[in-house]
Amino acid sequence: MGSFNIFKPMIKKTLCFSNPTYLSLRNGQLVIQLPDVEKNDTLTPEFKKMNERTIPIEDIGVVVLDNKRITITTGAMEALLENNAAVITCDSHSMPVGLMLPLYGNTLQNERFRDQLDASLPLRKQLWQQTIKQKIANQEVVLHTYTEAETRCMKVWVDEVRSGDADNLEARAAAYYWRNLFPEIPDFVRGREEAPPNNLLNYGYAILRAVIARALVSSGLLPTLGIHHHNRYNAYCLADDIMEPYRPYVDELVIKIIRKRVNYSELTKELKAELLAIPVLDVVIDGKRSPLMIAATQTTASLYKCFSGELRKVSYPQM
Repeated sequence: MGSFNIFKPMIKKTLCFSNPTYLSLRNGQLVIQLPDVEKNDTLTPEFKKMNERTIPIEDIGVVVLDNKRITITTGAMEALLENNAAVITCDSHSMPVGLMLPLYGNTLQNERFRDQLDASLPLRKQLWQQTIKQKIANQEVVLHTYTEAETRCMKVWVDEVRSGDADNLEARAAAYYWRNLFPEIPDFVRGREEAPPNNLLNYGYAILRAVIARALVSSGLLPTLGIHHHNRYNAYCLADDIMEPYRPYVDELVIKIIRKRVNYSELTKELKAELLAIPVLDVVIDGKRSPLMIAATQTTASLYKCFSGELRKVSYPQM
């Protein structure tokens, strides 16, 4: 039937709808129908039924709505959110612009909110130090693996990150990293509005952000209240904090896409399909290999335990 992609490992599915689609709920199933088929009075009910797909709501982790003519019922939306699915909406350029998450993702949410809100400044600075150390360490692995750039400086910076990253080594490492990451692209500049492959990076980071935000909600945490990022207009400051060590996985995927020598000037359906596999990328966390979406939940669960005093270290993935 119509064009949508399902990425199906042994975890929650990521669904991307890029054609006109009608989404509804029936018996705990997401029902996927094509409007043109439904409205065609010359077709028999049996034929219309054959061109219908259903997927159990509890199997869905992320839904991407990437067409102006997609209709989704409130019943389907409610069921998705009740099952802690993240729903992403895209603009006319197919770039994610909206994210919907459940308001209640954990039965102990009020208690967990309180632990998060009561976190001391020294604790938040220590957590940010851990975050930046692991981000730079993962960036070093990507740079060492895919380029000829010297990375000893990155290793030094990992060891030198202080509480709260007082010396802003994140920015120094980022400047060096982006200057050397794409040797085949002269004068590459990282930025949301800059030239490709920034389009691939932006799309990949948006998917990653949704995965991390979903994991935070499932762990009973407020995605709005960051440990470092603070912006009155940003509803996902904590997601932006916690996704930092995961960003190099997106960078690595983009490098692999570029080196296939495909045309990446436009974000095609095929390129989006590759980037939508981000939730199922293999990562190593606590010495064990798991899909990124599962690892994100382990990270956010450990973050809560740091807020509650049960742990002193966040479980981040190591490349």
